[in-house]
Amino acid sequence: MKKQALSTLSLPDFPGVYFFRDKEGNVLYIGKATSLKDRVRSYFNPDLMKQRGLRLVTMVTIADTVTYQKTESVLEALLLESKFIKEYNPPYNAKEKDNKSFTCVVITKEKFPRVLTMRIRDYEKRFSKKDVLKVYGPFASLTQLREAMKIIRRMFPYRDRCELHQLKPCFNAQIRLCPGVCVGLISEVEYKRHIDNIKKLFEGKRTEIKKSLEKEMQDYAKKHLFEKAGTVRNTLFALDHIKDIGLIKEEDILSFKNNDFRIEGYDVAHISGSSRVGVMTVIVGREKEKDEYRKFKLPEHINDDYAGLREILIRRFSHKEWRYPDLVVIDGGVAHKQTAEKVLAHLGLLIPVVSVVKDERHKPKDILGDKVHVDYHKKEILLSNSEAHRFAIGYHKTLRNKVV
Repeated sequence: MKKQALSTLSLPDFPGVYFFRDKEGNVLYIGKATSLKDRVRSYFNPDLMKQRGLRLVTMVTIADTVTYQKTESVLEALLLESKFIKEYNPPYNAKEKDNKSFTCVVITKEKFPRVLTMRIRDYEKRFSKKDVLKVYGPFASLTQLREAMKIIRRMFPYRDRCELHQLKPCFNAQIRLCPGVCVGLISEVEYKRHIDNIKKLFEGKRTEIKKSLEKEMQDYAKKHLFEKAGTVRNTLFALDHIKDIGLIKEEDILSFKNNDFRIEGYDVAHISGSSRVGVMTVIVGREKEKDEYRKFKLPEHINDDYAGLREILIRRFSHKEWRYPDLVVIDGGVAHKQTAEKVLAHLGLLIPVVSVVKDERHKPKDILGDKVHVDYHKKEILLSNSEAHRFAIGYHKTLRNKVV
């Protein structure tokens, strides 16, 4: 995997998968490209904020290097992107609220496995683990995946809906997209090779596919099975000349979405250091994610809001399995904001912080922080702050009532 510093960025004009990484080498974002050179360059356009939004600007600001893996085709880039996103779980790849609406490719565990493209929610309803040989995904774009499977199926025909021992070939067998499993035109051993090659393609093992096909072609030729050797030769040619340029469209440049922008609000509540609590609330897009709200019980008899804020931030960010926020919202003034920024800096996190200043009636009167963040997400910032205050007071009262 090649590595490029952002300051000396020079990528090849080839399809592939690219990885934005921070100074420690952690993967921030993974994308696919028809041209690595053009795609990555587009992240540094002057109108980036207007075109792609604040979340992308934040990611590019944090990024220190770009690594990439060239592929021989756009098809392979599309398949590898899904594989690597699943492997690395990058914080800046868009996470849908319900990724069950995403798509997967299912290979069933049968004598002649079926290859099916379906929504994840449908797969979970229809199959148990014991019925499945392999599942690939999730893929965010059903349209792109369907186009990819058309290309794959022309190289390695497979069974999907047809049944064994039919009286006549299924429609796909008639147009050579099914190898005739339904009427016994292919042996179990030969069909297994098709399935193995499909699996290898999804796993980025193109070289292994070529080697196995070349060996298969030679074996058929030695046995004077020239028609079968010719079919394998055609598959090899198709593998080397995949026409897939339309798989990745320019509008797919990023899966960054404003409705995926994550804001975490923090607040501390107590009375003279007693029944002392801290909370975290989460807004994704414009929606409250209440199942991700968190409570923090703090040590008693410490009448120090700054110490409480420091503790809940340290405890929260020790949970690396929780997705990191794109913006942190604090209740308070300049000192509260600076306290949060120092904690994040100490933890090596470049997450922007804003603070909501209240008047004597505890109503918001100002928001301190970068004007870009404040203007772009003002409503969500105020909602986050309001939720944090409400949640903190509620938790504080619950503990106080237990003491009484």
